[in-house]
Amino acid sequence: MGRAEFFSPINFAQTQKRYFCLAPAPGRSVTFFITHFTEMAFPSNCKYTEDHEWIRPEEGNTALVGITDFAQGELGELVYIEVDTVGKTLDAEAIFGTVEAVKTTSDLMMPVRGKVLEFNTELDDTKGGNPGLINEDPYGAGWIVKIELADPADLNSLMDADAYQMHIGK
Repeated sequence: MGRAEFFSPINFAQTQKRYFCLAPAPGRSVTFFITHFTEMAFPSNCKYTEDHEWIRPEEGNTALVGITDFAQGELGELVYIEVDTVGKTLDAEAIFGTVEAVKTTSDLMMPVRGKVLEFNTELDDTKGGNPGLINEDPYGAGWIVKIELADPADLNSLMDADAYQMHIGK
């Protein structure tokens, strides 16, 4: 028998966060439990790459870079972030670090040409940080590096939020 024969989904609320529970189908006896799902975020003040990095311009010629909500969801629980390129100027699509999840390791790619100024120490587990912040808040506390843009016009070559949603099929 398939899952549909044992469980029927119940939608508790229609808000930005959706809560679902699985309840036994009529005539079935199953333990009741609740699972929480949140909708993916696509901030409009960010630009996006095909490799699932985001970049958000900050003051002057600086920007924050991280991985998208979609990417962190695909990777799963993040356990280690390595960035050994602070102080280096890198081309667009160059590797600036790696992210390690329970099930895989993935390269982090520069969205545009720029100099890596800072690694977010809140993610550095060797200094008491928590790489899981990326899972919890990928566009806020989970930013990975701050960069100095070589040419702010390079941002125009990246996807906006709507184009990125289309890119990932959401």
